[in-house]
Amino acid sequence: MKYKLTLAAALLSATFFAGAASAKTFVFCSEGSPEGFDPGLYTAGTTFDASAHPIYNRLLEFKPGTTQPEAALAQSWELSADGTVYTFKLRPNVKFQTTDFFTPTRSLNADDVVFSIGRQIDEKNAWNKYISGGTWEYADGMGFPKLIKSIEKVDDLTVKVTLNRPEAPFLANLAMPFASIMSKEYADSLEKDGKKEQLNQMPVGTGPFTFVGYQQDAVIRYKKNADYWGTAPKIDDLVFAITTDAAVRYQKLKAGECHLMPYPNAADVESMKSDKNLKVLEQEGLNIAYLAYNTTVAPFDKPEVRKALNKAINKKAIVDAVFQGMATPAVNPIPPTMWSYNKDTKDDTYDLDAAKKMLADAGVKDLSMKVWAMPVSRPYMLNARRAAEIMQDDFAKIGVKVEIVSYEWAEYLQRSKDKNRDGAAIMGWTGDNGDPDNFLDTLLGCDAVGGNNRAQWCNKEFDDLVKKAKVTPDQAERTKLYEQAQVIFKKDAPWATIDHSLAVVPMTKGVTGFTQSPLGDFTFEAVDIAE
Repeated sequence: MKYKLTLAAALLSATFFAGAASAKTFVFCSEGSPEGFDPGLYTAGTTFDASAHPIYNRLLEFKPGTTQPEAALAQSWELSADGTVYTFKLRPNVKFQTTDFFTPTRSLNADDVVFSIGRQIDEKNAWNKYISGGTWEYADGMGFPKLIKSIEKVDDLTVKVTLNRPEAPFLANLAMPFASIMSKEYADSLEKDGKKEQLNQMPVGTGPFTFVGYQQDAVIRYKKNADYWGTAPKIDDLVFAITTDAAVRYQKLKAGECHLMPYPNAADVESMKSDKNLKVLEQEGLNIAYLAYNTTVAPFDKPEVRKALNKAINKKAIVDAVFQGMATPAVNPIPPTMWSYNKDTKDDTYDLDAAKKMLADAGVKDLSMKVWAMPVSRPYMLNARRAAEIMQDDFAKIGVKVEIVSYEWAEYLQRSKDKNRDGAAIMGWTGDNGDPDNFLDTLLGCDAVGGNNRAQWCNKEFDDLVKKAKVTPDQAERTKLYEQAQVIFKKDAPWATIDHSLAVVPMTKGVTGFTQSPLGDFTFEAVDIAE
């Protein structure tokens, strides 16, 4: 079921802005459509920007512009001496949004927290499988079902979470979008009416903006939450104008049809910077783009084959063509700006002759494979089709034939998780919490196979190291463990690491209050537009 929003074309035009003196409307030219509006079910930034950030809150949230968790729906917390029991005190009088389809009768309480997290970790929970084919990809990938022993309501404003072991990044993990807090009262009403799937289509949260409607692949509209517990947004209406083509986003920005856009074409950035009507923010991205081989399917189950292919990829050519200098070739699976990055790791050198010999030595000849190219711009990969074409040419030079395939974004994400997926998929990641665990375990751990671990790679030595790092409180010791894990990753080569990119955000000069996030989020509760 999709609820459509009928909007006049003028909504997305400069004429609309000029005529809306009584209400401030901010238009974000977003790069893609959300997969749904229940953040627990997904991992894509596009979906989180449209759901978790405007509509919901979490127990903790990251201080704007940082990776530091701070109090949000939980105004305080305590940790037991053994590091396994967290007691959260909830903020009182936090109201859920009133919408055309739901009117809450109570404020946020512990039942909502227990419901929101419990459904993701307990297979017997009535809401664990409420969406056909849906999975709790983040919770599962980070091992939450095994980690969390219990989550209990102590009283209306107190929640106790008991872990089976200490977990160093646990608070940062709770600040991530998948841990958004839903209304149990709303969920109960949907269940009573036999409409559970609407939780993922008609969202209700405690966040700064209230959902108004969604016209699929076209526009999402929100309005200011009049009952927001935090600092009230300065804008009255928020519009996501879904615009998949970066060149079209740029044209809309120049024409005043949107105020801010993500992921510009690298070739357009200099002209954006020279336009007196625009301003451009940029910073090093906490990200990685990579080619994930399916390590369970021959011949990609052999490390020597994967390393041979890695040697055939001209990463500098990809960086030059796709990013025009606004990225650097990647060596490790975490970005160099992240603590524990192993500076001593040696990359697979670009060497076509060596690649040919390695394939021959592995008994591989006349290899045909698919390279999957994502259909949308992401901060770590502005043009996956162009990158795939360069790889196609590179692999042809060593006798490997490549077919490039793609799917609509939500389908691409779903299909690429398949354990029987053929070929190799271009994927990427922007860190969600500033912790190496969010890359190394979330993307490469054994618990993430069939989910975020698109390489389907389960290496016990690697997994033991990252699991040990999780329960180690000392960051120096954690660093040593992660450095060792990166050595194993590079030796076994489940990915071809491609690039780390610069994050660039252009906007009209009248925009104020937007803070660029190191986590790649786009949030608008603090933005304003100059009159």
